[in-house]
Amino acid sequence: MHAKAAVNPAPLGLAGFALTTILLNIHNAGFYPLNVMIMAMGVFFGGLAQLIAGIMESRQGNTFGTVAFVSYGAFWLSLVFIWAMPAAGLPAADAVSMGFYLAIWGVFSFAMFIATLRGKTIGRLVFGSLVLLFFLLALATFTGSHALHVIAGYEGILCGGLALYEASALIINDKFERQVLPL
Repeated sequence: MHAKAAVNPAPLGLAGFALTTILLNIHNAGFYPLNVMIMAMGVFFGGLAQLIAGIMESRQGNTFGTVAFVSYGAFWLSLVFIWAMPAAGLPAADAVSMGFYLAIWGVFSFAMFIATLRGKTIGRLVFGSLVLLFFLLALATFTGSHALHVIAGYEGILCGGLALYEASALIINDKFERQVLPL
């Protein structure tokens, strides 16, 4: 009798990223206002679930998975903090500081994208679309362009959808013990 391999934490981290990204970008596309639903997803599924997945990746020796999930989990927690803390009396972030915040995440995501060039196609699609999303959001924030913000929202829905596909494929392929959905 042989022991089953360690659990793959990537579907958890990808699902946390995907669902939170989709919901935020439905907002960015103009379908509903920013509200507590998005913030709760940002803290608990986008933030904490990705942090947990990143720690699990670390225990398995996966540097890319660790850095990706811990970093983007921290991104979601920091974003919710940025939104919520003005209610506690801290100064709100202005368009310039938020533009740089989004742009630096775009630069980081580009470095992560380069690392995906040695991986599966779906990883390149997820990270490539994430780079585009961060730069579109940064440009929309710097310029105040509502139209660009809406375009970024639709692109973000696509990005989250690609990550959801990857999470689903990893789970389904594992359960069926063969490739049902290509990666």
